[in-house]
Amino acid sequence: MSGSSSKAGLQLSGLLSVNKPQDVTSRQVVNQFQKLVHPARIGHAGTLDPLATGVLVLCIGQATRLIRFVQDQPKEYIGEFVLGKRSDTDDITGEVVDTPDCPVIEREQLEHYLSNYRGSIEQIPPQYSAVHIDGRRAYDLARRGESFEIEPRTVDVYELEVSEFEFPRFQLRIVCGSGTYIRSIGRDLGEDLGVGATMTSLVRTRIGEFNLDSSLSLEKPPTLETITAHLQPPIRAVPHLPHYQCDARELRALRLGQKLTCDPARLPDVDEIIEIAAITPDGDLVAIAEWDRSHQRLSPRQVYAERSQ
Repeated sequence: MSGSSSKAGLQLSGLLSVNKPQDVTSRQVVNQFQKLVHPARIGHAGTLDPLATGVLVLCIGQATRLIRFVQDQPKEYIGEFVLGKRSDTDDITGEVVDTPDCPVIEREQLEHYLSNYRGSIEQIPPQYSAVHIDGRRAYDLARRGESFEIEPRTVDVYELEVSEFEFPRFQLRIVCGSGTYIRSIGRDLGEDLGVGATMTSLVRTRIGEFNLDSSLSLEKPPTLETITAHLQPPIRAVPHLPHYQCDARELRALRLGQKLTCDPARLPDVDEIIEIAAITPDGDLVAIAEWDRSHQRLSPRQVYAERSQ
């Protein structure tokens, strides 16, 4: 990489939404971009399995510190499933077994069970998943043939509907919170119906404000120029946080890591300490800070460098 390219990579900071293709890992996508933005750091916000495609948000430079905020935003998926089949991975990449004498299932039968999977639900992740079991990944244990159990986890499903149905295949549209396994929802619906179900494809269509239509296609190899053209400012990682617009004095103080005494009328009226996005008059992110109303104090926790012009 040339010296000018290396300098450009070092200055990059922001969010890049890409359309991950099938049969590559999220890590492989990161590695592809790492070569271009080096020496800037890069990471992704929310893993997609190799089978899955769709929105993968890359955080570059200082924005890597915002990964958790992107991960916490609602995600929308379109998942396709086939009834009458079970798989050890809960999708077609595993060992798939047909259900003997599988009866015909009607759409109304499937929709009858959807309410069980809306709201805050208890979900058992797939055996082949990245959850930790005594410090080890579940998929590593499963590949070794070891016997283990995964405890149910609480996840949030905000929207769930059947978008297409033609037995034995059906499609679900799901809007959910972090940590939700779409494979598990399809699997459990199949078990409710007594015939099993296996996921055949998955597309993530949205994370927060990042959607598939505006994501960078990887049909052509990316370049530093295309990255720069599609890079979004760090503030887009925190649309769900309350925003506090700073004046010049407050900006200087925050950039020095100093606490601010603020007018409580300009900040949320809450008893607990909450996180705030402190911004410039132009809307750029200055810091993630904690607002303590009882002391009328805003304390910076993550401070971001001033954007170069």
